[in-house]
Amino acid sequence: MIVLAVFRSRSHSIDYAEKLKQYGVSATLVPTPKEARIGCGLCVRLDGRDAARASAILKTGKYSSFKGFYKMDFVGGKVSLTPYFWYKEG
Repeated sequence: MIVLAVFRSRSHSIDYAEKLKQYGVSATLVPTPKEARIGCGLCVRLDGRDAARASAILKTGKYSSFKGFYKMDFVGGKVSLTPYFWYKEG
């Protein structure tokens, strides 16, 4: 399963991807799919098996532009995004 971490800030996307890698989580910066209809143009792609760990790592930073985690599927040859879970600060 593919999970995308979507941000409204390019710098937050880049910083978060680097932080995930520092903690040993495989992550890649990718263009945000237009189907998201949100974001800054870049998001962080990770394996769904790492989503809980990625959420915990998200709490270690100040990512006010974070929009949410989305599960990405391909349905009929098209990208489908569904909310996976949301991080709430505090």
